[in-house]
Amino acid sequence: MKTEVEYIFGKHAAFEVLQERPDVVAEAHVASDFSNEKILDLLQKNKVSLKVLNMKNPPRRVSSKDAHQGIVLGIIAEKLTVPYKDFKAKLDKSPDTALLVLGEVQDPHNVGAVIRSAAAFGLKGVLIPPHNQAPVTGTVVKVSAGMAFRIPLVTISNVNTVLRDLQEEGYWVYGLEGDGTTTTVSEKFTRPSVFVLGNEGSGLREKTKEVCDELISIPIHPQCESLNAAAATAIVLSSWSAQHPDALSS
Repeated sequence: MKTEVEYIFGKHAAFEVLQERPDVVAEAHVASDFSNEKILDLLQKNKVSLKVLNMKNPPRRVSSKDAHQGIVLGIIAEKLTVPYKDFKAKLDKSPDTALLVLGEVQDPHNVGAVIRSAAAFGLKGVLIPPHNQAPVTGTVVKVSAGMAFRIPLVTISNVNTVLRDLQEEGYWVYGLEGDGTTTTVSEKFTRPSVFVLGNEGSGLREKTKEVCDELISIPIHPQCESLNAAAATAIVLSSWSAQHPDALSS
């Protein structure tokens, strides 16, 4: 089976991946007048295959309208993920440990945004299932603003099975739900925590709700029906992080 290459572009994204995860970079398309010495040095240091960037015949899914800034990198996105078993074996569990589990989040922009929030608020990993779920793509990586290279992205086979496994390890599982039984204002996050984000339209699956220890909601003004998935996740994770400031430095 041919390995799928995803393309990311722009100086910031290129520098982040070359600095943090050069092992996932398969190729580089560089404009003839590209002059960023830091990026060029990293390309040379990591012996990345170089091609001339030709916007008349650009890499797949890259267009002349994109702000590529003279640099497009082909990455092997599947190398960004780690199997759940390997991740858990190295995970240090404490009250300052939190994980985010994605449950059928289908918009790659939302996936990238919540990865960025998870990294920003000190979570230890983002767990991603294979079914009915947007995979890690170039769009996801770009929207994450480079955080996809800094926080572990973990492949899991089944959301509910993993949640039960983590519960056995002492984690408390919160499902993000508009009609939650507890709120971000009242909850005291005293145990290792897992936050589960459901589908943008239908939310958490009923069987997943049954597995959760709590369903957590965000108090909002009645004039607003709901928040989008990425915004809601950021608020919930920020509420957890405010009670665990050490997570921001560990």
